[in-house]
This record gives sequence, C-alpha cells and structure tokens, in this order.
Amino acid sequence: MVNLILNTMTTGYTIQQQDQLYFLTFQVVNWVDVFTRPEYRDIILDSFEYAIEHKGFQLFAYVIMSNHVHLIAHSSESKLSNTIRDIKKHTSKQIIDTIKNIEESRREWMLGLFRKAATKHTKNKEYQVWTHENHAIWLYSPNFIAEKIQYIHDNPVKALWVQNPEDYLYSSARNYAGLSAFIDVEVLTLPVVTVK
Repeated sequence: MVNLILNTMTTGYTIQQQDQLYFLTFQVVNWVDVFTRPEYRDIILDSFEYAIEHKGFQLFAYVIMSNHVHLIAHSSESKLSNTIRDIKKHTSKQIIDTIKNIEESRREWMLGLFRKAATKHTKNKEYQVWTHENHAIWLYSPNFIAEKIQYIHDNPVKALWVQNPEDYLYSSARNYAGLSAFIDVEVLTLPVVTVK
C-alpha cells in the first residue's frame, strides 16, 4: 500500500512526488467525444492492464467518459509521470490507428482536429489526441482519496448516463460494488465522504 504523507500542502497540477497517490485526468484535445465507441474505450483498458502487469502501475479507481478519463493511480516501480506518459503515448497511437481502420463516420473530422492540435506544439508529430496536462492532484489523506473516488464514480450519474455508479461498465465503481468488471483495480477501504 502507498505510504501517504499526511500534509495539507498542495503541489499544483504536476506529479512532484513520484512515490505518492495521484488523482489524474486525461483530456482529449478539443473535448472530442472519442470514447462513445467501445473500441476506443477498450484501448484505455488494455493499456491500463499492460501497465499494471509490466510497469508496476497501481490503479485504484477510474472512469472513462466520452472525452476524458479520470483515475487514481500510483507506480511502485518507476516514476508515475513516466508511466502516465507511456500510457498516453501508446493509447494515442492506438486510437489514431483504430480511427483509420474501423468503420468510423467521424474519421475525417476527428483526424482533422487531432492533426490541427498537433501543429500547436513542437513535441507532437502528426496527431495529438490528449492534452499535455494530466491535472495531477496529490491525494494526501484518506478523506481526500475517498472524496476523489466518489467524484470519479459519480461522473456517469451526473452525465445522466446511468442511475447508479455501478451501472456504468467502464468504471471502477463496479469493482467497489463487488460486481464483475472489465479490469481489476486495487479496491481501497476508506471513510465515507459526502461530495458537496
């Protein structure tokens, strides 16, 4: 389990303490609704599973929304920022390849937006799928962790996609409810926190 440093000091939106637990958000450029199809959502799950099995990636909570992904993670073997970089790089390539190779009515529109986004940063090549930020928030206490897990799991409910968090298949809310899930996460036992 992660050794939490109990401190109320914030660290901005970068991963400064590589051995700590973080709430992260991966946002698709221009808020493009890529993840309305299961083919794209499965790319995220496959990448998480690979990182768990091969990179010491510890996933505690996640939700895949239409144009962003929230997660709570830690890396036990390497820098968390390096693991996140690798996940985003791999999923970007897989998403672009999938857009090009499946029957996708939005193909030209999405590729055009991703191509245009790539021109705005020198470190990009032909396409940019994710924004460069991860909106990393250090989770410094059990209550803060519980609050963020609840926030993650409530996303599909707030979007009016499902009535209960555990009804949404692409979320760790199913793991926390003891239901079958697409991937395993490390379920934490935490205090109940009401999000206002």
